[in-house]
Amino acid sequence: MYKLNGNLGLCGAHRTGKTTLAIALADRLHIPFVRTTTSQVFARLGLDPAEPMDFNTRLFVQNHVLDAAEQVWQDAATPFISDRTPIDMIAYTLGDIQGKTEVDFDLLNQYIDCCFASTNQFFQNLAIIQPGIPLIYEEGKAALNAAYIEHINTLVIGLCRDSRLQAEVFCNAREAIGLEARILNISDEFKSRKTG
Repeated sequence: MYKLNGNLGLCGAHRTGKTTLAIALADRLHIPFVRTTTSQVFARLGLDPAEPMDFNTRLFVQNHVLDAAEQVWQDAATPFISDRTPIDMIAYTLGDIQGKTEVDFDLLNQYIDCCFASTNQFFQNLAIIQPGIPLIYEEGKAALNAAYIEHINTLVIGLCRDSRLQAEVFCNAREAIGLEARILNISDEFKSRKTG
């Protein structure tokens, strides 16, 4: 098995199988899986990720989520794989903004810039994991709404095309929903980039 060239972050909407895939990839590639604590951050703040929140609350939470994740990534042995990235955090923040949402645009841009800087610091490789697996309700998890999941997926894909991002990006095919197919797609993609 080849050695991954840098850290790998799985990004995409919730309920797409990122954590299960990250654990399996870490095992296959013989690298550490670094678990992030999004649900725990919400719980510590006394908030439910499935409930609507105003923009200021969302930004407050997302800053705490970013801080907690950065601490975990900073302390991890490299290369590692993570089931969340700052790209996801931008997508969830933007996903809460609607036409009449009151937004402090300067604060939003500062947060987005911080997330891109964090992604560039901690991740050399990103794999977008698209929706497709069956949705199953779990307590304490984000909203089980297929349209919202698709919204976040589309935001992630767009963010991964932003010129501020320095990582190599692979978008897993939407129809590749089997665990083994996803493992092979991602490992083959980054293996070919290393040798190509």
